[in-house]
Amino acid sequence: TSSLCGFCYRAKSLLKQKNINFQEIDVDNEYEKRVEMIQKSGGRTSVPQIFFGDQHIGGCDDLFELNRNNELDNL
Repeated sequence: TSSLCGFCYRAKSLLKQKNINFQEIDVDNEYEKRVEMIQKSGGRTSVPQIFFGDQHIGGCDDLFELNRNNELDNL
């Protein structure tokens, strides 16, 4: 995540609503984690980039799409 990121806030809110545990990494303050995020996400630099284990989900819109399609609970 990044400070003042509305998409990050929305994604975290959805995960909390669904009682899905998550680890938040502030890439503003952790340069090494930002580099790792970019590498693991195929070059994406926007936040949030959401992962379930090693599986890259995508960003906030991708997370909400999974939820709309009733696929989020299966991950």
